[in-house]
Amino acid sequence: MVIAAKLSRFARQQEGTAMVEGLIVFPLVLLTFAAFFEFGYAVFQWNQTVKALQAGARHAAVSDPLISDITALEGAGAAGDPVPAEIVSESCGAGTSPCESGPMNRLIFGATAAGTDDECGNAAENTIPGMCDFNTRIGASNVLVTYYRAGLGYVGRPGGPVLTIRLEVKDLNFDLPLVGAILGLDQITIPAHPVTITSEDLCSTSSC
Repeated sequence: MVIAAKLSRFARQQEGTAMVEGLIVFPLVLLTFAAFFEFGYAVFQWNQTVKALQAGARHAAVSDPLISDITALEGAGAAGDPVPAEIVSESCGAGTSPCESGPMNRLIFGATAAGTDDECGNAAENTIPGMCDFNTRIGASNVLVTYYRAGLGYVGRPGGPVLTIRLEVKDLNFDLPLVGAILGLDQITIPAHPVTITSEDLCSTSSC
């Protein structure tokens, strides 16, 4: 009877109930806020990657080709002949053949008045911002560059063949330091988001 009475009194006790409930709910609330924060951070990374590709494509249109030999894309024929309409493409970077290191560094890091930059995050200081000035995690191994011949221009054009350039990102994951690690979502790949633009002079110097 004594034990039963003590158990009955214990069951009616309310002290500490709020603390116990708080300890149960707090991790769930914390995880929810962390998920909202990291979702916003993921959207930010997504947006910065798209901006980096847009800037990179515009830069590539007026820079030295990232492929060592693009003569095959111009097409055979006498100077002044129309470029063949047959679509031909060549790619470099991100799992294909390596791109030319100089033009790729210029694309990734940007350019100053003195030449190619050598680090990320200098968009305000660069004459031409690089892709990693928008997303510092983008490197040469993440960028796939494809040149297309699509019938534009003419053979022997002084500025080089008029090509279509496509940039896309490969093998670049979202950075989700908390929720990603807890839930195993730290290997989600950012979509390729290809950006296409028509080339201009394909030359990085003012003498082009």
